[in-house]
Amino acid sequence: MVIKVFLASSSGSTAIKKKQQDVLGFLEALKVDYAPLDIACNEDNRMWMRENVPVEKKPTNGIPLPPQIFNEESYCGDYETFFDAKEDNAVFAFLGLPPPPGSKEAKEAEKAFILENGPVENGPVENGPVENGPVENGPVENGPVENGPVENGTVESETVESETVENGTDDAEDEENLEVEEENLDDDSLVMPFFYPLSPCLTFTISPPVSSHPA
Repeated sequence: MVIKVFLASSSGSTAIKKKQQDVLGFLEALKVDYAPLDIACNEDNRMWMRENVPVEKKPTNGIPLPPQIFNEESYCGDYETFFDAKEDNAVFAFLGLPPPPGSKEAKEAEKAFILENGPVENGPVENGPVENGPVENGPVENGPVENGPVENGTVESETVESETVENGTDDAEDEENLEVEEENLDDDSLVMPFFYPLSPCLTFTISPPVSSHPA
């Protein structure tokens, strides 16, 4: 976007020359690119300026005086409106340009935006830790309650029951073995080796008595 400043290089009015110098000097101080268009030496520039200045901005005689400022084809204002924007630190807004970062006008625009919209919309509340906090994925859902010791208690009781069954089986087997041993003790054909304690080579065999009476 190019800022167009319509001026008269050969104007005989000292006031007009001073106003033109003020506008151009301030634009240069702000490092704003502009194009000076002389209406004194170029009839096309004169006619274009007169046709594009809004009717409500023209003086009573219908002939606007320089300087007149445009942003491309968009009308910005004359010297009086430019001076008011300068006093309010709003020259870039007057020209229809974004203020440079860090400039006084940019800071004023930021303050005005905060006053109108407030800092809550872009504040840390929306992206704060509450939404994604530890409450949703906290230890309650995956805590030890589900896999707690209650289930293991059932397993322990089952283990006790199985141990009881195994011990009961062992007792029954011991009783059977005891009965077999008692039967073996009652057997009349039991042969018990007897070793004499003084001579390990002597062995005595005890046999059941032979009946003298024939069967």
